[in-house]
Formats: sequence, C-alpha cells, structure tokens
Amino acid sequence: MSSFTSSPISSPAGPPDSPSAPVPPDATDEAPAPAAPARRAGTPTAVRRPAHRRRTFLSGTAVAGGALAATAAGIGPATAVATARADAPAAGPAVTVRPSDRRYADLRRGTNQRWVGSPDRIVLATSTGDVVRAVQQAVDSGHRPAVRSGGHCYEDFTTSEEIAVVLDLSRMDDISYDEHRRAFSVQPGAALGRVYDRLYKGWGVYLPAGNCPTVAAGGHIQGGGYGSMSRRDGLAVDHLYGIEIVVVQADGVARAVIATREPDDPHRELWWAHTGGGGGNFGVVTRYWLRSHDAKGDDPTAQLPTPPREVWLSEVAWPWEQLTEARFSRLMWNHGEWHTHHSAPDSPYTALFSQLKPFHKSNGAVVLDSLVDAGAPGAERMLQNYISEVGAGLGIQPQVRQYRRVPWLHATQWPGFTGPDPTVRFKGKSVYARRTYTDAQIAAAHHHLTRDDFHNPSALLMIASYGGAVNRVASADTAVPQRDSVLKYQVVSLWNDAADDDANIAWVRECYRDMFAATGGVPVPNETNDGCFVNYADVDLGDPRWNTSGVPWHDLYYKNGYRRLQKAKATWDPTGLFRHAQSIRPA
Repeated sequence: MSSFTSSPISSPAGPPDSPSAPVPPDATDEAPAPAAPARRAGTPTAVRRPAHRRRTFLSGTAVAGGALAATAAGIGPATAVATARADAPAAGPAVTVRPSDRRYADLRRGTNQRWVGSPDRIVLATSTGDVVRAVQQAVDSGHRPAVRSGGHCYEDFTTSEEIAVVLDLSRMDDISYDEHRRAFSVQPGAALGRVYDRLYKGWGVYLPAGNCPTVAAGGHIQGGGYGSMSRRDGLAVDHLYGIEIVVVQADGVARAVIATREPDDPHRELWWAHTGGGGGNFGVVTRYWLRSHDAKGDDPTAQLPTPPREVWLSEVAWPWEQLTEARFSRLMWNHGEWHTHHSAPDSPYTALFSQLKPFHKSNGAVVLDSLVDAGAPGAERMLQNYISEVGAGLGIQPQVRQYRRVPWLHATQWPGFTGPDPTVRFKGKSVYARRTYTDAQIAAAHHHLTRDDFHNPSALLMIASYGGAVNRVASADTAVPQRDSVLKYQVVSLWNDAADDDANIAWVRECYRDMFAATGGVPVPNETNDGCFVNYADVDLGDPRWNTSGVPWHDLYYKNGYRRLQKAKATWDPTGLFRHAQSIRPA
C-alpha cells in the first residue's frame, strides 16, 4: 500500500494577464532542455517559434486490483499561463528518455502489462513550458504524441506503434491553492492518494474522486472520475472550475490556454469538453482548478466538500459452494433492487457506497465491500441493514471478513476497494445501469462465473454503487451524460502471464456479449442500461464482431453530447494531432 507525507504548501503565483505567444522547440531534442531562467509570478511562457523544422480493484485475491490565437476559428487571443508558483522550488528541466536509456523499459509502459510501447522518446515534463516545447517538437518533426499521467489506461492509447513521443506528466504533481481563482490547483501527475492527503492536511477538504490511490488526476478527472463518496458529493468533474491546457490549432503552433466554467469565458466549451470528454482528445492538460459550484467567499476551506471524519468499513462474502444458481440470482436481484430504490439524490443512503464482486467460482466467494460515512444519522444501522437486504432470502449467512471504523484519510488506502498492482495484465468492459439487472443478464453472468473450462480467481464482475448526488446534475451540464444511473460496473479479468491473454480476453468478451445479447452485445441506452464509461476504455465497442447493435462506440460513451465534443475538437485540435483508437473526431 502507498503512503503519502505532507510538506509545506505555499501560495501560487499571481494570475497571468498577458496574451499568449508560441514557445519554440529546443534546437535539438537529443538532450534535455536546460532549466528555464527564473521568472516573476504571472510571466507567460512565450518565445518565438523558429522558421525551421513532434486498477487494481480487488479484495479477496492476490492480484487485485488520464491556444492558438485561432483567427480561423474566430477566437480571440488566448491567455498564457504562468508555469509555476513563484515560491515553489524548481522542479528541474524536462528529461528525455530514449531506447538506449536504462529507464526506457519501465517508462515505455503503464500499469496494464498487456501494453508495451516503442516510442522514439519519452519526455518527462516538469512544467507547462516543457509540455509546450515537447508538443511543438512533435509537430515540427511530424511525430505523433501521446499523453500519460498515471498510466492506468485500459487500452493501448499511449503505447500503439504509431506513437513516437510520449509526454509523461508524472513529475507534474503540485497541489496548491490559487487565491486569485479561489480554487485548488492540481497538476495532472498528482496521484489521487496524494491529492487526498494534501487537500485534507492542508485545508480539511477533498475531491470526490476515485478509489485507487495510484491513479493520477490527469486522465481521471477529465473522464468524469467517480469513487466512494460520489453518491454523497458528486463526480470529480462536478467540482472542476477550470483547466490549463496545451493545444495546437490549424497553424501548427503549440500554446497553453486557460478555459473555465465562467459563463463569459470565450473558451468555456473547451472547459466543458473536459468534464467527461476523456483524456488525450484535445491537447495536454497541465493543470486543473477545483472549486465547487456552490462555494462562496474567499476561505479555502469552503471551496471544496469536507470529507467524513470517519467511515465504517465492511467486507462480507458468500461462499460459492453454498450458492446455487437460484441463490446467486436472488443475491443479484436483491442488490440491484436495493440500488434502484436507494439511489435518489435525496436518499439518506447516499452516505453508503459498496462494490459487489461476484468472482469466478475458482476464487471461492462472492464478496461485498462497503463503506458508509460514520457521521451520517444511523450510519452503522444503515450499513447493517444494507448487508441484510442484499443477503435476504438466501438462507445462508455471509462470512464477515472485516468490520471496523477508521478515519477517512486512512480509508482512502483501504484495499477493499483497490489494491494497486502495476504488474498485472487486464481487460475490462463497462456498464452504466439505470435499474436492477434483467433476468437474462443475471443468468448470463452466472453461466460465465461458474464455467468449468475457465479458471481464474481474478475474473469477476465489479459492481459499484452509483447515483445519488451524481444524478443531481443535468445530463447536458457536463460531458458525462449518464445522470440517472444507479450502478456502474465492469466485466473484468486480471492475470499475470501473456500466455493466458487469449483465454482471459475471450472470457471477458463472451460474458459481456451474453449479458447484453438483447441489445447487440453492448449496453445500449434503454430503460435498464445507459451505455459505457469512457475511463474504462474498450476498443471492442467499435468492433462489429462484439458490437452488433448498430450504435457507434462514441454514442455509448457520450450519447448526444458527442456532436458537441466534435465541435470542440474541430476548434482546438482540427488536425487530429491528439488521437487514439477512440479519440473524438473533428466535426
């Protein structure tokens, strides 16, 4: 398990107010760029361009479980951005790693060991200026870039063979408070565990984001990140005030711009596109500003929600040896019905979150991990009632593996919801559910979870509580359109050896296909399903072998919002410099 330590955090630099200007590439990319000279707070990153010539998720198993001045688009000059706090220590220059470097073997991959890239270079940036230079180099040399923050991508979006330059943002992990914007500044490389630690120790606040402490803010937030407190306080993007992003428009010049949710911000659509539009689509986000919509005054402690002081944690399990098909069906039906009736925004049960994990029978059990805000009225009884209702009518008592009360910050590292392991291979396929599972879905899940021709204790359905405050936001207010769901889950398998790839990928695909056979093998939005989660990327959604519904992958992720995202793409990345297998196409 990771641990995080606090360090003094000081005020950020003042707001920049100068028009943007391009930043040139280095004369050569054979060596890291020299450290930039010190600048006053608010001084923009701006120099001339030369004329010459780019999760683990589990408990109960060992391997358990981111402007251009746009004259053609009719957009005025963008605002350039200061790249560091005036009183922050220098992070040092960017580091460029090439195949001959001993670090290359580690840095060519993320946490999913299925994917290993072969880029010409990996640039470990430490500032927005570094990113601008690296992007400009990629443009000028005709090389295709990809962006990586924490490396938790499900697919090969940062490792495909077409990618020549990987922009690694993991060293950009500053977390501070911006007095001018009355918002917390979080850089994309900051892991969620670090975000929770710094925000809480520094100001007593938090962001209702994901459960895996090693996932970085970079792709997580802009994909619409959710976690164990989202039923109480909404999604991470529901607290996104603004972004700093490096973009390249039609004239091929890389620039850093700021976009906020302010109604009069001319770049507001670019902000909106990052409230669920997915990572790697429009440019390179180098900073997030976080402030809740209802925040008032200048007090930093009032700009984001306050987390619980303590939480109750519980883990119970029903052994497969006692679960007949009828009992399994009853368990699933109970679970789905409970969430159908207890996931409204005003439900007292928004204080409760859980993951139901029906593992393959070779694991030995179906596990229910739960958390409840200990400060909610009747919290402990609420938790006990929930467990009783999920197991009602089974005729068997669950095994109690854990039951304890712990401080909230410690609970963010609890392996019941995540056991970060960067050494495994995995494949996952996602679902938003508007109501309980259908009988056909339960039957298909049971069939694949009890197959005798497949054995993996780390193959499962991972079913998360959803809804609550998430559903208080209108569908079009952010780029996350699924705002009336009660469950979010995935069919997923994790394994160690490449020799087992085919069997595990086939099991995931077949289980998912059969669960949604009535809608073409995918969860087409209807009265029961509501599409897929962009942060659980799944290229099979665009493959007619696995999606026979006629509904394109982008409508499963974005629904009607895809056309709006395409317009943003056409404005900010009209050449499609930032692209991958499921990137947004310009309108």
